[in-house]
Amino acid sequence: MHASDLAAVSAISDAVHGRYTEPKAVYAERLALHPAGCRVFAHEGEVAGYLITHPWHRDDPPKLGGLLGAVPADATTYYLHDIALLPAARGTGAGKAALDFVMERARALGFADITLMAVGGADRFWGAQGFATVPREADQSYGAGAYLMRMPVAAI
Repeated sequence: MHASDLAAVSAISDAVHGRYTEPKAVYAERLALHPAGCRVFAHEGEVAGYLITHPWHRDDPPKLGGLLGAVPADATTYYLHDIALLPAARGTGAGKAALDFVMERARALGFADITLMAVGGADRFWGAQGFATVPREADQSYGAGAYLMRMPVAAI
C-alpha cells in the first residue's frame, strides 16, 4: 500500500463496511506507522481490496475510528485491523492470501497470536478461519454485536 492508494482504500471501506467505515486519516496513520502491515489487492489493474495490520495490545483493541499515535513498543499481539474486498476480489484467493500474510508477519515479529474485532456478523467468518471469541465487556465504539477474537500463530 502507498499513500496514493488511500483514496481507493477509503472508498472500498465506505462500500464494504457501511457504518463501520473509518475516516481516511485512520488508514493514512496505519500506513505511516506500520507500512509493512498494509497491503492492497489488485484485480484487473484496479485496487479491489486492502489489508491493514499492526502490533498492538491483546486485550485493548483500538477504538473504531480512533488514531493510534504510535505502535506500542510493548505490543503483545499482532492486530488485524481491517480487511475489505470488493465483490470483484472475492473468490480470487485474496482472503486466504491476506490471512497467510498476517500469519507470516505475526510469526516473523515473534507474536504468539493474532487479534481482531469482528463486527456485523463477521465473527462467523473469522470463527471458521480459526479465531475464537475472547470474553470481555462490550466495546462502545464498535457497538452491539462486536466481538474481540483471537487465533494462535501457527508454528510452521
